[in-house]
Amino acid sequence: MAENIPKKTNNRMKNGAQPNMSRSNMLRSVIFTFLLVCLAMFFITNMNTDNAKKTEVPISEVIQRANDPDGNIAKITVIGDTLDITLKGKDVPTETSRKDPSGTLYDQGLINYCDGETGEELTKCEETYPTIEYKEDVNVGGIVLDVALTVLPILALVIFFSWMMRQASSANSQSLSFGKARAQLYGPDKKKVTFKDVAGNESAKQDLTEIVDFLKNPKKYEKLGAKIPRGVLLAGDPGTGKTLMARAVAGEADVPFFSISGSEFAEMFVGVGASRVRDLFSKAKKNAPSIIFIDEIDAVAHKRDARGGAGREDEQTLNQILVEMDGFDNDSGVIVMAATNRVDMLDKALLRPGRFDRHVNVTLPERKDRLEILKVHFRGKPVEADVDLESLAKKTAGSSGADLANVANEAAITAAREGHKAISNADVTEAFERVAIGPERKSKVMNEKERKITAYHEAGHAIVGHVLPDSDPVHKVTIIPRGQTGGVTWFLPPEDRSYKSIYELKDILARAMGGRVAEKLIFGTDAVTTGASSDLRNVAELAKSMIVEEGMGKNTRNIVFPSEATGYYTITTGKPYSEKTAELIDSEIKILSDEAAKRAEEVLKANKVVLDKLAEELLKSETLEEAELAPILKDAKLPTNVKLH
Repeated sequence: MAENIPKKTNNRMKNGAQPNMSRSNMLRSVIFTFLLVCLAMFFITNMNTDNAKKTEVPISEVIQRANDPDGNIAKITVIGDTLDITLKGKDVPTETSRKDPSGTLYDQGLINYCDGETGEELTKCEETYPTIEYKEDVNVGGIVLDVALTVLPILALVIFFSWMMRQASSANSQSLSFGKARAQLYGPDKKKVTFKDVAGNESAKQDLTEIVDFLKNPKKYEKLGAKIPRGVLLAGDPGTGKTLMARAVAGEADVPFFSISGSEFAEMFVGVGASRVRDLFSKAKKNAPSIIFIDEIDAVAHKRDARGGAGREDEQTLNQILVEMDGFDNDSGVIVMAATNRVDMLDKALLRPGRFDRHVNVTLPERKDRLEILKVHFRGKPVEADVDLESLAKKTAGSSGADLANVANEAAITAAREGHKAISNADVTEAFERVAIGPERKSKVMNEKERKITAYHEAGHAIVGHVLPDSDPVHKVTIIPRGQTGGVTWFLPPEDRSYKSIYELKDILARAMGGRVAEKLIFGTDAVTTGASSDLRNVAELAKSMIVEEGMGKNTRNIVFPSEATGYYTITTGKPYSEKTAELIDSEIKILSDEAAKRAEEVLKANKVVLDKLAEELLKSETLEEAELAPILKDAKLPTNVKLH
């Protein structure tokens, strides 16, 4: 969909004569090669010049002239089935061919004319009749070998020198284009993307629609003294569609759209990044009104500090971007759009008005948005009538647009693998679970003891989550290995929420500890397994986030701590806080983890009958859906001695 610009040939012709130099070098190489081959063939041909002077005569004429003393033949040379005749007084051979000519000569008695003669008689006889000489046949293979040994070294030298000349030409070409921007141009000849192709994120699309109107009707705003925004920053999680929205703006506005990644400005040579920025903006200005889109701009626009110094390559690149966006020439008609998922890392000079005037948050889609996105990605695919996209949208809370596209693609792959003519609801469910956790490990065979441990482990998660009041409902439980897990328990929120309370987070910690606690209750304190390792990591990470980022510690309520993302670390701890603070954070994490384990244990002790029943049912069926779980979990109760919060 994209064509690379700048077009190297045209730009090099503007900046120098490199393309002509390259073509002339190639032309010289071709001429040089041709002359060498011609010279070699000339020498090879002249190795056998005698052959060019021969004429062919009938064998009968040769015999007649040989028998006649006045036949003017001085010598006959027999070479295989060929006679080379040398005339008297001349070194001009005449060639003729006949099968077995030596036998013919013998039959005619030519070789016996001087037999038995001695002295003067022999001399007279040899002067009268031609001398006959026999030679071996010509070795055609030897001639070919001689030619090959003569030509191939010459050709090898020609090829080597031609390659060297091309390498030199390529090096010169690269050196001249080193500072050129490697942007892609999406012009009117390419397939357009419009806002109709972007589902969800209506608020973000509304902000960008005004940018389109600016580009289409600039006088409408200029009459009122409004200025076109110089820059639009798209911020959001990975996969939320920031790049797609930027392309939609270009498609709606119908203007040239230059796309480049922030990492493409960076090079090991100082000054190259700034040169590429100048080249990119120069091309955009020539095509104004136009849009420049810089993806992952945090690669070249992170915060500057005194430690780096002004001579660093990335800082020179950033400085050039700042100048181009709001320098003396600020009527260029170029709008800069950029995307990042790390706004906190960007330099504040880039974020001020006059550069990125408008900040657009591209958030994770809500349920209704996820439904629209799924409809877009399932459009054009054969889908059975029972496929429930609304249920899938409910399950996929927290998923990005890219995640949903992956689910739709995996559903189609699953249907094809199973030989289905259309995508079924089972295909969609399998695709969702594959993307969320991983594929089923059907080759993994667990013995009965492992199956029993897994069943109680997953039952412990389900019961604790079901009983605690601020936990999400249990959606599905399975003891079939999937991804890196031996079993899975799904909890799905009834609705999308922007915030989570400390009560909800503590219930999440408790239900995560339910698996390990269930193992301890059934198999003994010392019989716990490694199956809970991922649960314990999740508990530690969530507890640390609650303490460091959310101010939810028991002794650190309303206190947050510097994030490691700031890039500042103390020498002693390697963290952005002191050793004493690190010990305090660790103690608060332990308090939350111990509290979660205690709450889970009290719940499971009070509901051991339900725990046994659910584990037995999992051992029989392996997978239980929400409707099958309901009659089992309805008897589970919250004990009065459990601390709610």
